Amino acid sequence: MRFYSSRSRTADASSFLGDLLDTLTERGRGLLGRKGDREAIPQLDLIAISELLLSRRGEASGVALAQTLLASYGTATDTGRLAFLHALADRFGPDRRRVEHAIEAVRKDHGTEALEALHAAAEPRRQELFRRLNLAPGGTAALIRMRAELSDHVKENPGLRCVDADFAHLFSSWFNRGFLVLRPIDWTTPANILEKIIRYEAVHAIENWDDLRNRLEPEDRRCYGFFHPQLVDEPLIFVEVALTRETPAAISPLLDLARTPIAATEATTAVFYSISNTQRGLGGVTFGNFLIKQVVENLKRELPNLRTFVTLSPVPGFAAWLARERMAEGSACLDTAAKEMLMVLDEPAWHEDLEKAEKIRAVLLPAAAYYFLKVRDPKGRPVDPVARFHLGNGARLERLNFLGDVSAKGLKQAHGLMVNYLYALDEIEKNHEAFAEKGVVAASPGVRKALPTDLPSRDPVPTP
Repeated sequence: MRFYSSRSRTADASSFLGDLLDTLTERGRGLLGRKGDREAIPQLDLIAISELLLSRRGEASGVALAQTLLASYGTATDTGRLAFLHALADRFGPDRRRVEHAIEAVRKDHGTEALEALHAAAEPRRQELFRRLNLAPGGTAALIRMRAELSDHVKENPGLRCVDADFAHLFSSWFNRGFLVLRPIDWTTPANILEKIIRYEAVHAIENWDDLRNRLEPEDRRCYGFFHPQLVDEPLIFVEVALTRETPAAISPLLDLARTPIAATEATTAVFYSISNTQRGLGGVTFGNFLIKQVVENLKRELPNLRTFVTLSPVPGFAAWLARERMAEGSACLDTAAKEMLMVLDEPAWHEDLEKAEKIRAVLLPAAAYYFLKVRDPKGRPVDPVARFHLGNGARLERLNFLGDVSAKGLKQAHGLMVNYLYALDEIEKNHEAFAEKGVVAASPGVRKALPTDLPSRDPVPTP
């Protein structure tokens, strides 16, 4: 942890900055409501404004300064923004002298008050800076964008991880379930939100407005999103639902523009076929588990005829994992014959040859069962991120669907494999507890039957 002394802060927030206060405040007020006017935004010293903002107690001047800082950051060069992010890590950590005094007080007094003072002193100053920036008009959205940009630099700049951790800490509070509002999204939803649904769809790309209409308007389709009061036109996450008579094994029939819709009252199954997070800057903040559970509750109230709640999910890491197994000399799940058979996967359009596809099925499904049931990451979790999400929510791995997605994306990421996760309402809590406490993967007999009994568990593999 890096500390920044109050003596250095005093030098930085010098009388020169004090003389600039009125000017910056007026500029900040002038920027309010001037969205998109890039040339009008002054390029100012971001660090100096940050120090000044932290020193102010007046709400009006603070809001104006916050707006000035966010606007100037937004129009700064890439180099300037990165320098500011590094400054957040290096200069806006806890006040070292204050922490040392608090530690000394705890040594002398073991009471609650001293401990609370130490806790307050240990808080990085950038957290208070973020809270003050959040008060500016559009501040929440600007901070989310800032964290999204930060995430692009963390891997190459490990020193920025402390800033990312502070963002995650604050966002977890600001975006907890109590602040989120579930809203249906349909063909009558305002166009600016519908445009974002097209843009943010992360699982099955929406090709055009006709494609979007096919997913939203028919009676047997639903879409829901979580919204936050500070981002009223920005869905944080949304789920697309198909109402069907049975559990689907492939995505194409669900997205077919020429399909014949059914009456919602005829459906027995609700299929969650796409869940998309929309804000990179909110990575690590959990929304999906709350979303699915509330959507299930809403659908049950609206349509008592629904008995089955299931996903049709992609397997984004399967092809990459299988490629490594094919190259490994000591693969725990592929013998020489299986590797030779899987060479067909390297041929273009292999899936269109029925004979080749059937031979691949015989090898690929057992490998897929092994992938889900045996392979673990260094933390002891299933390596597939979608599996971790649904299994962590209490779902059961219900079925492996060979060639469930033969789109270019589906073939590239999973050789066409898709899976169903079943949300059996009377088993969700039990499955969740078993997975959270012991890492147990709830799976149907059909999935377990596909797993050869003589294969050992694979040691944790490094994350690619």
